Amino acid sequence: MTDSTTAETRTAPVLAVVGRPNVGKSTLVNRILGRREAVVQDVPGVTRDRVSYDATWNGREFVVVDTGGWAPDAKGMAAQIAEQAELAIAAADAVLFVVDATVGTQDIDEAVVQVLRRSKKPVVLAANKVDDQRSEAEAATMWNLGLGEPYAVSALHGRGSGDLLDAILAALPEAPREREAVERGPRRVAIVGKPNVGKSSLLNKLAKQQRVVVDNVAGTTVDPVDELVEVDGEVYRFIDTAGIRRRVKEASGHEYYASLRTHGAIERAEVCVVVVDASEPLSEQDLRILTSVEEAGRALVIAFNKWDLTDEERRRYLDREIERDLVQFEWAGKINISAQTGRHVDKLGVAIQEALTSWETRISTGKLNAFLGRIVAAHPHPVRGGKQPRVLFGTQAQASPPTFVLFTSGQIEPGYLRFVERRLREEFGFVGTPVHVEVRAREKRKNR
Repeated sequence: MTDSTTAETRTAPVLAVVGRPNVGKSTLVNRILGRREAVVQDVPGVTRDRVSYDATWNGREFVVVDTGGWAPDAKGMAAQIAEQAELAIAAADAVLFVVDATVGTQDIDEAVVQVLRRSKKPVVLAANKVDDQRSEAEAATMWNLGLGEPYAVSALHGRGSGDLLDAILAALPEAPREREAVERGPRRVAIVGKPNVGKSSLLNKLAKQQRVVVDNVAGTTVDPVDELVEVDGEVYRFIDTAGIRRRVKEASGHEYYASLRTHGAIERAEVCVVVVDASEPLSEQDLRILTSVEEAGRALVIAFNKWDLTDEERRRYLDREIERDLVQFEWAGKINISAQTGRHVDKLGVAIQEALTSWETRISTGKLNAFLGRIVAAHPHPVRGGKQPRVLFGTQAQASPPTFVLFTSGQIEPGYLRFVERRLREEFGFVGTPVHVEVRAREKRKNR
């Protein structure tokens, strides 16, 4: 799991939609999304919390955060709604400020403008409810807000929404291009592990032929060998690799290059099957290989090989070793096999497929934030030094592996991040894949 100290993951930019109550923000959000998601009702204050959605325009992706109506002198529930809107502005890359063209500029609108100016965020001004040409003159009066050109739109009928969306994209930082479905060849699987744990034997058993050299001397395989193998009706490209030596710098000659090629194979793979000798105690080498796979962000299946050579006592010890030493890899798929006898080798296909499915999982921004809202309400971040940082909202920056970015009001403790990751796994599965959680802390302004 990563945090804000790592290189920043490129996330879709965030647009906060703000305005006073009942100006049609949620209707406009639905128009931007091109689908009916935000709850709309002709009563002020239907939207209370920040609600986030994934949006796309002209092939570019961004996140829309719908907020409750903002009022500067609000009390009680209304004050909380106003605070939510201010937090959304603080965490956004740009702001869409919605006003009602049919009633003109209100004192509340002027107050919102002051908040927007202090935020120093790019602002796009939408003059809503311009349903015909006569209303366009009313929209033009919104120039007096000093936020630049008011874009005359009708959220209800779609009038002017294309120009508004173009202006929004211009205000947002460069967004990732929309992901296109690409045709790809067979999924790539690397078989890795320390020397002489049975990697080549496993590949041979899967291929049902003597494709690679097998010898009972550690270090027989030097070059990675690619093999197309059909498992459970699915063709995979298996990369058999030389065993990873204790440390690359300690290896010499061909061993040194074999170790480099092994790490290259991990990078080339989408899922790694780490073969561990179940008949021997788990070693530091085994843990280092597992860590290499996790750090490379690859899906993971742990195959405990040579199960036929283990007795009851050894299995009891192995259970304890797994509990003690592999606690950080609890999420990995695990199978007990014997490459020699073929025991449970047929289960490898299911484990690989499950790991790949988890590795590529995408959670919609709406579903993710509904989940985050529940866990933050039930288990808020502890107060430290009189401050309680809050998770404002989150988005999934990428899949392969699933990487999430939390926008927060302050720095989040590593322990709380681990808690969020654990709950993400409980909620959405992610068996067999690393999950990365990063933080983008937006410190609140000291001068209000």
